[in-house]
Amino acid sequence: MTVAVDEFKKAMQLWASGVTVVTTHSDKFGLQGMTVTAFSSVSINPPQVLVCINESADTGMGIQESQRFAVNVLSATQQDVSNQFAGGSSQQQRFENTPWTMGITDIPILDNSIMSLECKVIDKVFAGTHWIIIGEVQESVCRAGVPLLYFQGAYQQLLIQP
Repeated sequence: MTVAVDEFKKAMQLWASGVTVVTTHSDKFGLQGMTVTAFSSVSINPPQVLVCINESADTGMGIQESQRFAVNVLSATQQDVSNQFAGGSSQQQRFENTPWTMGITDIPILDNSIMSLECKVIDKVFAGTHWIIIGEVQESVCRAGVPLLYFQGAYQQLLIQP
């Protein structure tokens, strides 16, 4: 017997996570990006990370075509960016309203994120309703800042003691 969906959602809201925007670029779909909280490191050597993307998300189709993606860890000042990339606006509007530059692997990276990792896809596994996409990190950019957090269904701020 498995836990009920509502119980699982309630339990997962107790897991504090950073907020990321996963971006990609392909000839067929153009610029694409979406807010993702399911992100993790996999391996230090070689450097690998994973993201989990719903099978119905159009950004996943772009990643499938390009075989590249970037993970952008949002700063505490980027709650609006998280909301924008979470849906409700077109892919074009998402990028028009957010400062970004093209990374060295031809993938858009968000200028004001505290960290961006450019990755090439090395594996993809389907589980439940999501694709688990594993990428090998090709480039990393780190910037100063405090991360945006998500906990109990709301954005949170990290309190740093002096």
